[in-house]
Amino acid sequence: MKVDAPEIILALDVPESSDLPPILESIPDLIRFGKIGLELFCAEGPDALRPLQDLGWRIFLDLKLHDIPRTVERAVRSAARHGVDLLTVHAAGGQAMLEAAVAAAKDFGENRPRLIAVTTLTSMNQDDLACVGIARSLGDQALALADLALSAGIDGIVSSVHEAAALRDRFGPAPLLVTPGIRMPGGEAADQKRIAAPADAVAAGATHLVVGRPIIEADDRAAAAALFLENMHQAETQ
Repeated sequence: MKVDAPEIILALDVPESSDLPPILESIPDLIRFGKIGLELFCAEGPDALRPLQDLGWRIFLDLKLHDIPRTVERAVRSAARHGVDLLTVHAAGGQAMLEAAVAAAKDFGENRPRLIAVTTLTSMNQDDLACVGIARSLGDQALALADLALSAGIDGIVSSVHEAAALRDRFGPAPLLVTPGIRMPGGEAADQKRIAAPADAVAAGATHLVVGRPIIEADDRAAAAALFLENMHQAETQ
């Protein structure tokens, strides 16, 4: 099953945008896609995107929008005006919310952000699902929410690598599949509970692998990034 050539998205979870230029300038040219999340965007708003825009990086704005349909629709329009390439919404927001997000994005034509639906956070495990009243297994929950999101017109899914293969088998090659929790074999999990190596993500059908601290906190960021790229490409050639 042929999917888009996988690529790494660098998770830029830093407190200030002034921290970004030295990080971005130390990364190999094969990585030119950065993720800005809640911490930095809440601190500085759209100004947080400027260092990436100045260097021509594509932007994954990871805000995990989850609200009433009208609010999410307006938030998608606001994000799209900043030229972001990927934008997250929560699949658990329901069909009406997801359809409102899709409608807002479509108004921007070829320049629209692609919308990615979060199924279950990679910081959660089966016990965490039970605590919020969800009896389904992690895998079944991911499949159910992915089906809802893709049926509403969402472009892709965020899930752990552990659910990725089942998602790819169920929905075919078209959806984007974004996998956080990527670590080199033997790497520290930190606050992630479901992690996997780059090669495992590619083998499972991921199109985008999100890597953050193992690269940006490394003593030699370029060398760390090269290791992730090498491991990722090993799976592509097998």
